[in-house]
Amino acid sequence: MIVTKIFKGLTMLKIRWIEKKWSMCGPLDALVKSRALAPCTSDIHTVWEGTIGERHNLVLGHEGVGEVVEVGSMVKNFKPRDQVIIPAITPDWNTVEAQGGLAMHSGGMLTCWRFSFFKDGVFGEIFHVTDADDNLAKFPDSIAPAEAAMLSDRVPTSFHTAELADVKLGDTVCWIGIGPVGLMAVAGSNLMGALHFLTVGSRPDSVHAAKGYGATDDIINYKNGDIVEQVMNLTDGKCVDKVCIAGGDVKTIDQAIRMLKPGEKIGNVNYLGSGDYVIVPRVEWGCGMSHKFIHSRLMPGGRLRMEKLANLVEVGKLKLSPLITHRFNGFDKLKEALFLMKEKPAALIKPVVII
Repeated sequence: MIVTKIFKGLTMLKIRWIEKKWSMCGPLDALVKSRALAPCTSDIHTVWEGTIGERHNLVLGHEGVGEVVEVGSMVKNFKPRDQVIIPAITPDWNTVEAQGGLAMHSGGMLTCWRFSFFKDGVFGEIFHVTDADDNLAKFPDSIAPAEAAMLSDRVPTSFHTAELADVKLGDTVCWIGIGPVGLMAVAGSNLMGALHFLTVGSRPDSVHAAKGYGATDDIINYKNGDIVEQVMNLTDGKCVDKVCIAGGDVKTIDQAIRMLKPGEKIGNVNYLGSGDYVIVPRVEWGCGMSHKFIHSRLMPGGRLRMEKLANLVEVGKLKLSPLITHRFNGFDKLKEALFLMKEKPAALIKPVVII
């Protein structure tokens, strides 16, 4: 298993293989055997950047699919040998926060982002999933495990960006970042009826994939100058209806506000791995009265959401293979895939390790 140690101030960290005992399977839980695993930029934040909190001997990883090995005595909908998607976010569904529509924060802010945060992640041969009936979803044989692994985080997080921005029919939308999250945000916005696509990115392979997912309008290269100025030139100074943020840093909200029309919305799912404060421009935010809304949330988990997204793939409305640029075979290739995600060569969108 890949394990990281992070000590206060990030003064010491290690990544190594380790053997650990399987977790006990509670009455509502499941144990799952890995079938396909995907390193994420969030794993890079955890090891090398300013992640929240300390990690001590925790297994990395929160994206993957697997085969059920064992279920608890009260689990009704799953059994051994079922192939399942494991969402990156696994809420406690019987909490008051869940009843209030914030299941992903049940027990406290971000607490349902458990894997490699509060408990061992999925980069193990066997891993533990709480509340199996609500936090697992079956996927059909027609979806290959590598593609199904994209449904654990890439797709639900990305589509949530478009949901947060409230993309509607005929909207002009700017997407900031077209890595794997941004690409799926483009796909989600296209399905929701966006008309004009202003897409911020520079990597040729990502640009090509973005066009395949619907970004047929202008591509904005941040290397060619201020992206706000480029957006304003392309819209004749009229701004955009919505902004979806899937990349950038603490200054990106500033840029999004400057290019957004009053009364409209920003959807952000970008993990800010460094910096102490997010910048909001006073004047462009109407001195606090602009009706420019910033919606920033953790991806909702849940079986229902995963099953609906899998249905889109099964009927051909969503194709996931363009996301996967690097495929590895064998559990021992996880470290290589993780470092590839850290280095981010120009041709990389997403690596997957097939077990």
